[in-house]
Amino acid sequence: MISVHEALVHLFALADPLGVETVPLRRAAGRVLARDVAATRTQPPFDASSMDGYALRRAEVEPDAMFKVVGEAAAGHSYGGPVGPGQCVRIFTGAPIPPDTDFVVIQEDVTRRGDLITLHLDMDGKDNVRPAGGDFSAGDVVAAPRLLGAADVALLAAMNHPELPVARRPRVAIIATGDELVMPGETPSADQIIASNAFGLAAQLEAAGAETQMMPIARDTTASLKTVFGLASSADLIVTIGGASVGDHDLVASAAADLGMEQSFYKVAMRPGKPLMAGRLAGVPMIGLPGNPVSALVCGMVFVVPVIRAMLGLGTDPAPQSTAPLAAPLTRNGPREHYMRARLTAAGLVAFGQQDSSLLGILAQADALLVRPPHDPARGIGETVSYLPL
Repeated sequence: MISVHEALVHLFALADPLGVETVPLRRAAGRVLARDVAATRTQPPFDASSMDGYALRRAEVEPDAMFKVVGEAAAGHSYGGPVGPGQCVRIFTGAPIPPDTDFVVIQEDVTRRGDLITLHLDMDGKDNVRPAGGDFSAGDVVAAPRLLGAADVALLAAMNHPELPVARRPRVAIIATGDELVMPGETPSADQIIASNAFGLAAQLEAAGAETQMMPIARDTTASLKTVFGLASSADLIVTIGGASVGDHDLVASAAADLGMEQSFYKVAMRPGKPLMAGRLAGVPMIGLPGNPVSALVCGMVFVVPVIRAMLGLGTDPAPQSTAPLAAPLTRNGPREHYMRARLTAAGLVAFGQQDSSLLGILAQADALLVRPPHDPARGIGETVSYLPL
């Protein structure tokens, strides 16, 4: 067995970078910017008013001063005429500052009668002017790689980019294996169960930026496995669920070997998730996950999601961990790294009493995976431990 860290090193070596595609700005949210993008314009492109009020000369601003209103400027409609001494322009938020003016008195600080305004005694001293380029200037760069959120999309739109270069989404073929499986909605026989792992894993990987395809369930025969492997050959990553152990009906490794799989490793010193394997099958990276539901999803989070991020160009980093105090004691850990389902309470982390890898109900209640290093000693209330947020 190898450590979780060693397994990740092997997996990142399999995570080939993908190509770049151009998508409309409207579809860029959630994608990874693949190349640096520079602003094509300056924002704002002119000195602009940040408030509704009156534009005039700063040098003329004093309490009780009077000005004549000679024009109006609104967003999209500038005032281009002259503004002489003792004159001002009615201005609205977003409008260009008229020539010869450099100060906006907010409308609450003046009294207007006809075309004359009088400044109040207790005026706000701010100039209320947004300078040209105050947000960004032409040539400013949004650096890649970057996972694009709503603010990024808005920024790139303001930079006048109608489309963006993004990393192609990894195409992941998910293969559930086992004679005992039937699809949700079907009627299982007395010795069958519903296939749930592939649905959870697909949701997990799609949230990380992948495109997933759930392949037909591979039955416990070498011929069935080889057929489904053939259907998955165009994927960027193949993920199998189940059949990776050493039982008489665990045929994934042998079927993949028959097809020429180059194995990187088999078995990881972790709990849950020991029977994990990886390699290349006909040039395509392949990860074989355990069949127990919690094992599959924990391994998906610890191993497959980081591989997806690496394929998207987001770096080769493990799943980020946080720390919190324990709100309940823990006994000594064994020789494998343990990912315990836990609740994050106001007092700290509390591990569930039941940690069997078949219990999806416990995983659905958990909001953290408490990470125990191998041979971690007993821990008391208040000690700081690491966890993965769920």
